[in-house]
Amino acid sequence: MKRIALGVQYDGTAWHGYQKQEDGHTVQDQLEIALQKFARVPVATTCAGRTDTGVHAIEQVVHFDTELERDIHSWIRGVNTFLPASIAVRWAHAIPADVESHPDEQFHARFSARARTYHYVLYNNPTRSPLLEGRAGWVFRPLDIAPMREAVKPLIGWHDFSAFRAAHCQAKSPVKLMHEIGIERRGELIVFTIRANAFLHHMVRNLVGSLIYIGLGKHSPEWLGEVLEGRCRGDAAPTFMPDGLYLAKIDYDPKWGLPQEKGSPLPWF
Repeated sequence: MKRIALGVQYDGTAWHGYQKQEDGHTVQDQLEIALQKFARVPVATTCAGRTDTGVHAIEQVVHFDTELERDIHSWIRGVNTFLPASIAVRWAHAIPADVESHPDEQFHARFSARARTYHYVLYNNPTRSPLLEGRAGWVFRPLDIAPMREAVKPLIGWHDFSAFRAAHCQAKSPVKLMHEIGIERRGELIVFTIRANAFLHHMVRNLVGSLIYIGLGKHSPEWLGEVLEGRCRGDAAPTFMPDGLYLAKIDYDPKWGLPQEKGSPLPWF
């Protein structure tokens, strides 16, 4: 039995999120169907982080265990043969035997992750763009990114992010380590880059929605820190649309040797 890690990229527009559902219309369902068709045996996968309906992944990481002997590149070509156009395996990697031989250090797509990075792409223009439908959020009023950048400073570090947590979030603790929040304007696109050790359900979309309020001048930059300290979900902005949210990268210890993406295929990153 050996463990294989895969880097999976997908456009989440057409799918009901990552995690398996009874209707079978999720990324995980499609991936496991493709794996079974290629391997000719059922294959159960574990992902680094579940994404919601309409959310995309530049690089989702999953793992599975198998006794099959296959050339590592065949897991890419073979599985992609059975995947829809909106989902693709970008790389595959067999966990080194010398590391895998220690059960306490076994690679796990979720639990071995050190940090996760999300991008949120926002189109800021008076008129919506059909070309960005499903791929970027949209705000038609002008946004000022200077106060948004000022507002995120109190969020860096260990904090209780209950104010930005969905009501049905299943995380054991709302306390997370926020590493960085970057906000850049690139023409009519504003890109939020948010990196933390882990995220609560809807946390990124709730943060983005609150930052948009600040960028519109509805609240001062200090308001975001006050919302954080208040720990009340009702004080923050409503959950923003999923269209522009991308799971961008999962950080792991270099000892695993994962051949992760060096850059992004998307022009705004």
